[in-house]
Amino acid sequence: MYNIATLNKISPIGLNDLTDDYKIIDNTDDAHGIIVRSQNMKDMDFSDDLLCIARAGVGVNNIPVDRCAEKGIVVFNTPGGNANAVKEMVIASLVIGSRNLFAASEWARSLEPGELSVAKQVEKGKSQFKGTEIKDRTVGIIGLGGIGGLVANACVHLGMNVIGYDRYLSVKNALHLSKHLKVVDKVADMLPLVDFLTVHVHANDETNGMINEDIFNEIKQGAILLNFSRASIVDVPSLRIALEHGVISRYVTDFPDEDSLSLPNTIVTPHLGASTDEAEDNCARMAVDELMDFIENGNITNSVTIPNVNMGRCRAASRISLFHKNIPNMIGRITGAVSELNISDMTNRSCSEYAYTLLDLDSPISEEAVGILKNIEGMIRVRVIK
Repeated sequence: MYNIATLNKISPIGLNDLTDDYKIIDNTDDAHGIIVRSQNMKDMDFSDDLLCIARAGVGVNNIPVDRCAEKGIVVFNTPGGNANAVKEMVIASLVIGSRNLFAASEWARSLEPGELSVAKQVEKGKSQFKGTEIKDRTVGIIGLGGIGGLVANACVHLGMNVIGYDRYLSVKNALHLSKHLKVVDKVADMLPLVDFLTVHVHANDETNGMINEDIFNEIKQGAILLNFSRASIVDVPSLRIALEHGVISRYVTDFPDEDSLSLPNTIVTPHLGASTDEAEDNCARMAVDELMDFIENGNITNSVTIPNVNMGRCRAASRISLFHKNIPNMIGRITGAVSELNISDMTNRSCSEYAYTLLDLDSPISEEAVGILKNIEGMIRVRVIK
């Protein structure tokens, strides 16, 4: 029996996929796996029994990924599970931002019958909220992954001119992009042209504060900035100056904090991008599938620390999961430790300083061989799946 702890409210549609081999518990100290949405886990202690954390969403900045890697805890996310939901929020925000709908709604709700009827007040005052249509306008998209690619294609269908940039654009993602999308080599190449700039990148040290004074110095005057990535990617002091001088006419963000709430000409929504029933169901099901496949078979799908590894269902006499440092001669030491057994299949993947090896053996592995594997220099975790 495997214990699974859930943090935040996880969709029952996903949790119902757990088989009878799994039990949902409250105490993370006894958990073999954790499913989480947005709860901050950075100060949590993790027991030696914890094998994996599955994030029902994309961003993992609420999870201490480096500390998990040091303990051999695999961290998963669910890219694409909420992509359509966020895409729809971005498209809605393009319209809301260009038509000034929030301010117009607040003004209309403040009207009271007086010397002029409400209808006459509306006709007299509505011109102050006149906006522009998004058709034939130019949108720049930084990040053309699961969400950014959907946004790009949707904008093309809406008749917009679409320019994209992605430093790490994969072949898979590129194949799904509209042929009408123009991809540039540098962000600076799009900035003088864009009426809207929307950003879809992961929050990390590289992207922290990437939307800054350099961007605002080059961007088209009066552009609208949309942030559905994370608050940290925007440098607030330089954004404030850009808003005050009209360089950015409006800022739309899904991440309220003390800084964004005090910015002028800003529309703030309460982190609603992925808040749909469909997205929560999709992400929960993906998270559960990833967690179960890893626990039962050692396979890795959508980990943020290790590339995908898939050796199918565990049918060998022994399957061994090994999380270790990415150092020379590690594979030789691993195979040497099981030299008396026949290896029927093996996969090794590495990413930066860590690596993962999955072994199928034709015979049951002995406790002595497991002990040798555990004592290999650079070995972090050894798990006998079968």
